[in-house]
Amino acid sequence: MSLRHPPRPALLVLACTLALPAAAQDAHELDRIVVTAARRAQTVDEALASVTVLDRAAIEASQAPDLIDLLGRQVGVDVARTGGPGSASSVFLRGGNSNHVLVLVDGVRVASTNQGGFDFANLPLGQIERIEIVRGPRAALWGSDAIGGVIHVFTRDPATPFAEARAGSWGRRGATAGVGIDGVRGAFGVVAGVDRLDGFSATTPDYAFGHDPDDDGYHNRNLSLHARTALGDSHALVAHALATEGDVEFDDGRTETGTRTGGVTLAGELGGAWSHSLALGHTREDVDTPVYGSRFESRRDSADWIHTLELDARNTLNLGLAWQRERGTSLDAFSGALFDRSRSNRAGFAAWTGHFGAHTFDLAARHDDNGQFGSADTGNAAWGWQPSDALRTRLSWGEGFRAPSFSELYYPDVGYGYGGNPELDPERSRTLEAGLDIAPAPGQRLGASVFRSRVDDLIAFAGDDFSAVNIDRAEIDGVELDYGLVRGPWRLDANATWQDAEDAGTGLDLLRRAGRKAHVGLGYRFAGGVGIGLDGDYVGERRDTGGSLPSFALAHLRLEWPLARDWRLEARVENLADRDYAWAAGYATPGRSGLVTLRWEAGAGRP
Repeated sequence: MSLRHPPRPALLVLACTLALPAAAQDAHELDRIVVTAARRAQTVDEALASVTVLDRAAIEASQAPDLIDLLGRQVGVDVARTGGPGSASSVFLRGGNSNHVLVLVDGVRVASTNQGGFDFANLPLGQIERIEIVRGPRAALWGSDAIGGVIHVFTRDPATPFAEARAGSWGRRGATAGVGIDGVRGAFGVVAGVDRLDGFSATTPDYAFGHDPDDDGYHNRNLSLHARTALGDSHALVAHALATEGDVEFDDGRTETGTRTGGVTLAGELGGAWSHSLALGHTREDVDTPVYGSRFESRRDSADWIHTLELDARNTLNLGLAWQRERGTSLDAFSGALFDRSRSNRAGFAAWTGHFGAHTFDLAARHDDNGQFGSADTGNAAWGWQPSDALRTRLSWGEGFRAPSFSELYYPDVGYGYGGNPELDPERSRTLEAGLDIAPAPGQRLGASVFRSRVDDLIAFAGDDFSAVNIDRAEIDGVELDYGLVRGPWRLDANATWQDAEDAGTGLDLLRRAGRKAHVGLGYRFAGGVGIGLDGDYVGERRDTGGSLPSFALAHLRLEWPLARDWRLEARVENLADRDYAWAAGYATPGRSGLVTLRWEAGAGRP
């Protein structure tokens, strides 16, 4: 038996922790597999949620320079970064805070236990096989953080050898390579990469804490491993690990970030229509800023045991138990600020899906028992009606919550204008959503969603000592449109987001979230395989500290040339018009820049 073409039990492992095989993003998008929305494998058209799936073919076709750029093009997603590649970056999903997004890598939580959010800057695209974005709350299945939604990243597990080299503006150069071995009873794969950037100044002259016009560079090293084996005819065992090391310069100092994440999953059939998976995970992150003598350490261990029962042809039941233990440590040698805290969380959940003719129903409930703040109960309910393959409507309601991070709880007030509060309560949310998915003609798709979210006990920093308090309520309303067309050699992808995300206590917009944003990508492929594409992005005005950021529009050009068999060359020009723009006040962005990538993949079959 080849583990590249596993039996059904092995597919259960992939559905829980790894990327399932997916066709290239094309007209049949609704037939593709998603595993995050219901915490089991289902096609996109079965998922009663707003879902985006980006497989490896879509990632490469985009020619995005990094993960933040790729995510920022997606419907319902806002991004912000404090400088160039490698600088601290945030992702906002459906107007929520950056820590309202649950981020998973191969099924394992990766957010910092100290800060609460995840910095996407050190996760290179060369390591990614697939990304699933689920918009809307998923706390009833996944627990804390999934208020705005879930971003699930699956790392590459190469079936064949590949290599790619890249070079571009600002002294950028890098390479990624991978190799896989497929045996009768097992498989193994490894991917390694490196990126270096001489960079540009991360700040502008109006930076509040003083501008240093030197170049701020970035260096990233990364390695991932995958292994799997069959255990008899009914079970399979999968192990995966990812390590990244990122060093980013900032004026007169630098920040060193090391991240390790990995897991082991056993999955298979227990008899008939009863299957299960047992997954163990571990994440650690160390962040050092030597110039300040500061160090943050984040640790998380987890275990999840999920049972899936196909009760009959129409009804599926998921039952799960989850455990995790978190630890956060902070040391600031300059001020003497120190904390070392830990907590554990136990949870159980149940989810049911029923199909009755053209109608589909989802119900889910979860109970979390946290050693630090007590218990939380969350639920989710959804209904879908699909009278034909070309039309589906859906309606859903869901709850979410977020446990305060260790820094929000315990960071000492040492005069920096920031202080923790051990009396904080979790943030809680409710979201109502209606959606419509249409396939008006072969090669076309149109998705529309309308949502309303309310977040209570929003954690903010207020008062004379600027300490963390549960003071605010956020109100977020939005509309999302997503359209795709493939016709002959032409391809068009477009999306638009309208949202009103405000602090109900002050009436002010939430920071760095645009009320309007849009993306358009148009591509054409000639008979010889040469491809050309033009991308456009619009981001509306956003409120930021000390004022507002003006709206901007950018255009980008991409080209692709097939070379010899298995080889191709790509080139991209960012910011064609050399526009000035900003993601965050006081932080610089690049002007016109270029990136050239040479790719080789054994057996790709390109002429």
